[in-house]
Amino acid sequence: MMLEIELPLLRQIDLAYVAKIKQLLTVIAESVPFIPNVSKLSEKIGINRSTLLSYLHYLDEIELTRNLFRSSEGISLLQKPSKIYLENTNLLYLLAQENANRGNLRETFFANQVGYAYELNYAEQGDFTVNNQYTFEIGGKDKTEKQVKGLDNAYIVSDDITHGFHHKIPLWLFGFLY
Repeated sequence: MMLEIELPLLRQIDLAYVAKIKQLLTVIAESVPFIPNVSKLSEKIGINRSTLLSYLHYLDEIELTRNLFRSSEGISLLQKPSKIYLENTNLLYLLAQENANRGNLRETFFANQVGYAYELNYAEQGDFTVNNQYTFEIGGKDKTEKQVKGLDNAYIVSDDITHGFHHKIPLWLFGFLY
């Protein structure tokens, strides 16, 4: 309903592009995570770059996606997101079905649970920066601190572990934040 009613009526998006936006959502669902190449996407969908950036902004605004930007003040509507996640893991299973990537599921879950109450940004090192202070790297039980080595306030969030140790936190614990 959000794609077929809200976007065309409230954002004046041509109905012909709704199918293309659905394809875009499927690409995001199947990616690990989705790092947009706006020029290639706009060419593939057949719209100009600024229109595509507007569509990405609208998808974030109606909470179908979560767009991560580098830490900066005054996020512009025409700024390219550094990473794009679907809003929650249910959308991943709906759009990717058997092609849902486990790493994307982990990161989407973390972004959904933490982003509800805290500011999330793209991290140059690691996967997420929370409140411009903490860096998190998301992975499985064997994930090491290699990607966040040397950073202060950096943590590994691991799936498939029951308890944390040192700077390693179980992913399931973030489900209690919501």
